[in-house]
Amino acid sequence: MRAKTVYKIVDTPSWETAEREGVYRGAPIDHVDGFIHLSARHQVMETARRHFGEQEGLLLVAIRVDALGDKLKWEPSRGGDLFPHLYGDLPLEAVAWTKKLPLSPAGHIFPELDA
Repeated sequence: MRAKTVYKIVDTPSWETAEREGVYRGAPIDHVDGFIHLSARHQVMETARRHFGEQEGLLLVAIRVDALGDKLKWEPSRGGDLFPHLYGDLPLEAVAWTKKLPLSPAGHIFPELDA
C-alpha cells in the first residue's frame, strides 16, 4: 500500500520564498542529505515531535504523490520504516494544500490528514 498524499513540515518564511519562486527547494537538512525529507500520514506527527519540538510558525504541506513521478523514492529510515524522499525540487503544482501547524502545550496541533 502506498500513500496518495505525503507531507512536509516547513517554516513560514521558507514557504513564502517557495511561493514567490514557484518551487520549494528544501530545508538545510534536505540540502545536506541530497533529497527533500517527506513523511507519510502515519509518520508526520512523530516527525514533528522529533525534529520540530516547540518550534512555532510552521506549516504542514500536503503533496500529491502522483504529481511527483519517479523523483519520489520510498527508502528505509527511522526504525526501518519506509519514508518518502523527493530527489529534486518540489513543484508547487504538486501541492494539494497548506495549513498552519499551531503549537499547544502538548505539541503541534494537526489538521485532518489525507490518506
